[in-house]
Amino acid sequence: MTWRQILAEWPLVENDLHDQYGIDVEEPGLLQSRSWRWLRTRIFGLLSADSRLYRQLCPPPGAADRTN
Repeated sequence: MTWRQILAEWPLVENDLHDQYGIDVEEPGLLQSRSWRWLRTRIFGLLSADSRLYRQLCPPPGAADRTN
C-alpha cells in the first residue's frame, strides 16, 4: 500500500479521522499546528481499525467476487 493509494481515498480518511479520533481536519489551523508524524500515526491507526479506509484498501478475500 502506498501513500498515493491512501491519499486518493481522502474523503474516507477525513470521515474516519472524525469518527475514530474526533478530528475535524477542516478546523482552522489544526493540520498546520500538528506534525506529519502526528497525522501519519492516526492514519496508520485507521488501517488497523474497522474503518472505511481499511475496508476500501484491504477488503476481505473474495469480497470483489461477491459484488458481481
